[in-house]
Amino acid sequence: MTGRRCSRLKRSLILPVTNRRQFIKLSAQTAGAVFAMTSLPNSIRLAMAAEGGAAAGDEFLWLEELQGKKALQWVQQENQRTVARFGQGEDFQRIEREVLDILNKDTQIPWVSKRGEYYYNFWQDQANPRGLLRRTTLDEYRKAKPAWETVLDIDALGKAEGKDWVYQGSQPLAPEYRYCLMQLSPDGGDATEIREFDLVAKRFVKDGFNVPVAKSRVSWVDRDTLFIATDFGPGSMTQSGYARIAKRWRRGTPLSAAETLYEAQPEDMVVFAYHDRTPGFERDFVGRSLDFYRRDYFLLAQDGRQKKIDIPADAELDTHREWLLIKPSSDWEVGGKRYPSGALLAANFDDYLAGKRELQLLFTPTAEQALSGYSGTRDHLILSIMDNVVNRLEVLTPQGGSWQRRPLGNPGAISTLSAGGIDEESNAYFLTVSGFLQPTSLYMGNLDGGEATLLKQAPQDFDAAGYQVSQHFARSKDGTRVPYFQIAAKDLKLDGSTPTLLYGYGGFEVPLLPGYLGGKAPAWLERGGVYVVANIRGGGEYGPAWHQAALKQNRHRAYEDFAAVAEDLIARKVTSAPHLGARGGSNGGLLVGNMLTLYPQLFGCIVCEVPLLDMQRYTQLSAGASWIAEYGDPSKPEEWTYIKTFSPYHNIQAQTAYPPVLFYTATSDDRVNPAHARKMAARMQAMGYQQAYFYENTEGGHSAAADKQQAAFHSALASEFMWANLSGKPKSA
Repeated sequence: MTGRRCSRLKRSLILPVTNRRQFIKLSAQTAGAVFAMTSLPNSIRLAMAAEGGAAAGDEFLWLEELQGKKALQWVQQENQRTVARFGQGEDFQRIEREVLDILNKDTQIPWVSKRGEYYYNFWQDQANPRGLLRRTTLDEYRKAKPAWETVLDIDALGKAEGKDWVYQGSQPLAPEYRYCLMQLSPDGGDATEIREFDLVAKRFVKDGFNVPVAKSRVSWVDRDTLFIATDFGPGSMTQSGYARIAKRWRRGTPLSAAETLYEAQPEDMVVFAYHDRTPGFERDFVGRSLDFYRRDYFLLAQDGRQKKIDIPADAELDTHREWLLIKPSSDWEVGGKRYPSGALLAANFDDYLAGKRELQLLFTPTAEQALSGYSGTRDHLILSIMDNVVNRLEVLTPQGGSWQRRPLGNPGAISTLSAGGIDEESNAYFLTVSGFLQPTSLYMGNLDGGEATLLKQAPQDFDAAGYQVSQHFARSKDGTRVPYFQIAAKDLKLDGSTPTLLYGYGGFEVPLLPGYLGGKAPAWLERGGVYVVANIRGGGEYGPAWHQAALKQNRHRAYEDFAAVAEDLIARKVTSAPHLGARGGSNGGLLVGNMLTLYPQLFGCIVCEVPLLDMQRYTQLSAGASWIAEYGDPSKPEEWTYIKTFSPYHNIQAQTAYPPVLFYTATSDDRVNPAHARKMAARMQAMGYQQAYFYENTEGGHSAAADKQQAAFHSALASEFMWANLSGKPKSA
């Protein structure tokens, strides 16, 4: 699944994990983005307890054998059928080429992360498909064409070792920034091999720290010590397939001899341990994620004693120098006061642990406003606040017994501002501004004074002059007002004939904010289509309450919201059902899977990517058990009763007028198992629905693309499928 927060400037930034919020965001809250591969349990023979093991009657269980000969033959056959139909025409080839050209532009912003005196960037282009880890100085970075020093060539590494490595990030050791822990995936999945790397010598450290491929999490304590949570062998993983045991590992000793710090329970989601290296405020933490939204935190003393931090289980915790920051997900009464869900609170860390409950309210949500994220510099906090899904920034500064606040940046009408501290030793920050039609601008500023200055400007990938962005609101079934963004030609004819792509997610408190369409333009807008983003419940657009409104037995509210947006587009004559397509991935794949089964009359086609679809067996597949707090537990009959109502795999019926559907997944996706898409496509075809198409990439993990060529293919295939079905025009030969 996608992470709960999308506040990072870009996925390609190299982010050192220096504090709790970063660590947890990159671990427990990303549903396994950095924890380890769970191979498909041999428990295919262990049917689900729900309905007396009804999974035993699933005629497509064989497709869960990811590398099974029969299963891979089926995948190959389906891939060939799909490519023959949608991946060979002139339009497909043109769009693939245009998207790839956009992705490979050398004028794209090279996103950087500061490590000591250098600014590091991970760069992929046509000549370096797997990428270069490289660095430069700030003076060079300010130039239009900086001089870069290559630190590690991933393509060359793969060639030398005979493996198609996919770079998944690295973690440096401050303050020297000489050594780092490099994460390399063999297939683009979440499971990585971790190797110690010397950034000065530009080589792997001989006999250094090395962790075999697994869903591991590590944190530097000092030069010779790591906190590590990984697969230590039988019994060391949770039912979600993540690490259950956190240990302290000292250099020169075998991993098997590492000292156990904390053990989570098998039914918990994951364990964590990390070291906050903020100078003067160094602290060690251990704990567990009970599920996707509830956690226990402990301060780890030098003598090994653990002191639990007394906050609600569903509250997010962070530290910022002397401050403890708390963001409750439900209303919280403490110290004789009541704080609302989605607020941000601050307390002196030492005082709070000593029993004082003096909290300062840094952000108060409203019906229209929610906190989407925050970042720290040495002396300040930068808050990102959403107001009807359009965000603005505020700087908060502690002064005496209160916090002063002031705005940062100049928000546009419908745009996204994002800002983050460059390091924890200064008040320097990066600021980005982007919109659907507005290429991203990168600024650098300092909160000590002065205006931020433009560093980089992303290229204009398409002529935006003929398009406009508007925000609209639909009424859901229960009367809830649901916002959505529409990007369309200025001269759009409201006659119901325009092919329209409706995109959504609606889960895990993830908000969908305005961002530059870039390669989506040739794939959709420039073909004459309308692009729509729905901000449905389940997401984070209006804070925790917006998310919680669509949990578990209330899941249908997300689907009703999406259907309401579809109906509003039709009522406004932007489009009509034969010309309206739905697209979504991961939890969004479950969303559009339910559009297929529950609202087939509203759509002309569906693109369903890396999806959950078999909600009876989702907890048994890859990282599925980690999402029980979102969907419910199908092994409990009382919960399966409502889960079944939004399990597309169980609700597809013969002799129903379903729109054409394309399922797109990846063999290496160790987060949402490709068996979901495989089985759904196979079941539909067995019912006679030959318009159910399927494509499975071998690499790329949950993104279903290991490089830009694969990403361009994916984009072009989805575009051609949707255009062929929505335009009313015959597909080109």
